[in-house]
Amino acid sequence: MNAEITSSITARFKLDYGNFQLSVNVNLPNSGISVLFGHSGSGKTTLLRCIAGLQKAENGFLKINGNIWQDSDNNIFLPTHKRPLGYVFQEANLFSHLTVQNNLNFGLKRINAKSNTEKYQQILSLLGIEHLLDRMPERLSGGEKQRVAIARALVLNPEVLLMDEPLASLDFKRKQEILPFLSRLNRELNIPVLYVTHSQQEVAQLADFLVVLEAGKVQAAGQLSQTLSRLDLPLSQEKEASTVWNASIIEHEAEFHLTRVLFEGGSLNLPTINAKTGTPLRVQIYARDVSIVLERPKATSILNVLPATITAIAEGESGQNIVRLEVGSQPLLAHITRKSVVVLNLKIGTAVFVQIKGTSILN
Repeated sequence: MNAEITSSITARFKLDYGNFQLSVNVNLPNSGISVLFGHSGSGKTTLLRCIAGLQKAENGFLKINGNIWQDSDNNIFLPTHKRPLGYVFQEANLFSHLTVQNNLNFGLKRINAKSNTEKYQQILSLLGIEHLLDRMPERLSGGEKQRVAIARALVLNPEVLLMDEPLASLDFKRKQEILPFLSRLNRELNIPVLYVTHSQQEVAQLADFLVVLEAGKVQAAGQLSQTLSRLDLPLSQEKEASTVWNASIIEHEAEFHLTRVLFEGGSLNLPTINAKTGTPLRVQIYARDVSIVLERPKATSILNVLPATITAIAEGESGQNIVRLEVGSQPLLAHITRKSVVVLNLKIGTAVFVQIKGTSILN
């Protein structure tokens, strides 16, 4: 779990609140989006605050980009205002008396810095707020306010961006509006993001690296697809259990309104995607939409039938079993009945075919 990661963010914290103890030792990649996931009270926001220096752990060590921000053994603690980070809270907290433009400039004035014009324009473009610069916050939607808050954090040119449930206060429509912007930031800006959420959908859509927290401790930490498919974690047993594959568009079949995408190990037929060939995307596959057969069907309406190998089987609730499979190099979960496991004589190592009845395109 805590094996060294090249160019990693190393975080070790111990904190005792009496009725809650944080005890974390984790290495995070210094790129992409690392999601801190867990239910309320699991410690994810406390961990983020320790990284920001807003909460001082009595026993802590934090190294980012080779620079030590905290080392309690050597009495080192860099205060928040000296840490090159951006922080986005649940609420946008924009200054109501300042325009969007002046809200963005405020942070720069505070740290007595000038913006990189090219980078500044890139951030405005990525977040789609160029047309909002002259508006007052009261004239912005909830999603627009949060995009401005993210831009305000990014114009400071931080070494790491911390986001504490930035979509929690938004309704479903506003969340769907802002998620694509967050995905674009991940692809186009070379800034590691630590993102706190308790939403499985945000995990699936945004995470490159997933840290699962429970009662102040790290239950698991690893690449998204591998961590989601671990049978020893509650995520794999829940109704919304899924796996996420990275893929790219290789062909459009206009006649059938289908798009074919390539992943490591094969291809999938999906409903038409309005994007060019070569476009990268994420495909989410719910365990409930995967069935298992011993032989390739000769006649089936399901287009996505792929060879797979069973790598693990675990018992779930109410007669359900969770089966973990490998399709090429990609993990896949299937929720099937215990009776199906027995009747098909499914075991670890069994070669089978999976039928994928449905998929969701995440970005």
